[in-house]
Amino acid sequence: MKKLLPLFVLPLLFLACQTSSKFDELGLEEITISDLREGYENGTFSVEDVTAAYLERITEKDQSGPTLNSMLYINPKALEVAREMDTELQEGTTRGPLHGIPVVLKDNINTDDMPTTAGANVLDGSIPDEDAFITKKLRDAGAIILGKANLSEWANFHSSFSSSGWSALGGQVHNPYDLTRNPCGSSAGSGAAASANMAVFAIGTETNGSITCPSSANGLVGIKPTVGLLSRSGIIPISYTQDTAGPMARTVTDAAIALGAMVGVDPTDDKTQLSEGNSHTDYTQFLNENGLEGKRIGLWTGSLGGHFRVDTLMHETVRLLQEQGAEIVEIEQISEQNAGGDSYNIMLFEFKDGLNKYFESLGEDAPVKNMEELVEATLNDPEEMKYFDHDILIQASKKGSLESEEYQEALERMLRITREEGIDRVMDEFDLDAIIGPTGGPAWKTDLTNGDNFAVSSSSPAARAGYPNITVPMGFIDELPVGISFFGRAWSEPLLIEMAYSFEQATNVRKAPKF
Repeated sequence: MKKLLPLFVLPLLFLACQTSSKFDELGLEEITISDLREGYENGTFSVEDVTAAYLERITEKDQSGPTLNSMLYINPKALEVAREMDTELQEGTTRGPLHGIPVVLKDNINTDDMPTTAGANVLDGSIPDEDAFITKKLRDAGAIILGKANLSEWANFHSSFSSSGWSALGGQVHNPYDLTRNPCGSSAGSGAAASANMAVFAIGTETNGSITCPSSANGLVGIKPTVGLLSRSGIIPISYTQDTAGPMARTVTDAAIALGAMVGVDPTDDKTQLSEGNSHTDYTQFLNENGLEGKRIGLWTGSLGGHFRVDTLMHETVRLLQEQGAEIVEIEQISEQNAGGDSYNIMLFEFKDGLNKYFESLGEDAPVKNMEELVEATLNDPEEMKYFDHDILIQASKKGSLESEEYQEALERMLRITREEGIDRVMDEFDLDAIIGPTGGPAWKTDLTNGDNFAVSSSSPAARAGYPNITVPMGFIDELPVGISFFGRAWSEPLLIEMAYSFEQATNVRKAPKF
């Protein structure tokens, strides 16, 4: 495993170590965006002190001590940016709703001041010429990007089996609630870092479950928005049809603020130009404590049966939802046909097409020029081949053009099955406002020999349809967090946020991990 933090950040870490108790002195554990903004306004905090405290936290909890291993790179300019923001505050100006708020990005999201690698050795040290669109949006809103989070290599789309949170560059991310257990993926580092209070929130990406699952396993709120609400430009892709970025935070409020800061039409991502949701940039207006009252919610029983204790917790949660005024309707099926095979085939086609375009965007400095070169470099790298076969890379490299009949037919069939014959159909039939299911089970023991153990999951219907999904902490099983997912129609983020917030306020089950 390679050194996680590059040499140029050592002065920052030295500085952080000189203020070993700053994080606790400032009382930053579980702090929210609103708390920090109020502290900046009344002079309780300085942005520089807060930023230094989070850098200290990363040093103490991620790189030593419990060694969560959630971070790949630290931003060498973080303290410099923090000092600039303090000056702006003293002059009475702010950049936006995230002014001085520390955040970490999954390391498949471009930053022009740090490498973007997807955890792969072949991209080690690759620094793109410009930020991803959402990176720019976050910086414009005032966020301080502390660094890049470790992840499942190639967003967990690389091998016939794998361990979520493992990458050749970063090694294995650990779950902060139990270091022997898995953080789930592929936004594993984002989930572990945000949960362990090494940033106020984190940004992950999802193709199918990679925001919702690590949010559930790490006791977080995760918002997987409708595909097209947020730009994907400058993000190392898997699937043009299913990929999206999204916030991972400790509260629904913080997740809603972060989501709004990233919304915007991107001329280089045509799905954002078709968005029906980009008129909203302030999702806090939908935080309604009574948001469950009068709602008809479908309990997807097909998501049950994988773990009896998860089922018990889910049934207890259903009774709570009813007490909050929601009507629960059991639904056995969402789609009558299984679109899993088509989804996988589409991802193979789009992975090859998307990676080729991403490598081209790196210009002459691209370490590999196409998928074929990537496969050759990976298969000849002993560190890459130590645990996993990278068979998916090989399969994707053999796929043809997106103009092919095979691809086009699979795409039409999957979207029809999951949308008009799936979520839209069942919500019309039962007059539903949302559908719920357990997001996942308690985190499994990390096992690099046998790989992951996804006994419980409800992410696929919304992921394949490209529809929104929000997970909120639901409870604990043996001190391991488990989430509930609220998902529904395209562009229904306001309604889902309303229900998720109402549920959170009625339960408040989130508690900080103790490593």
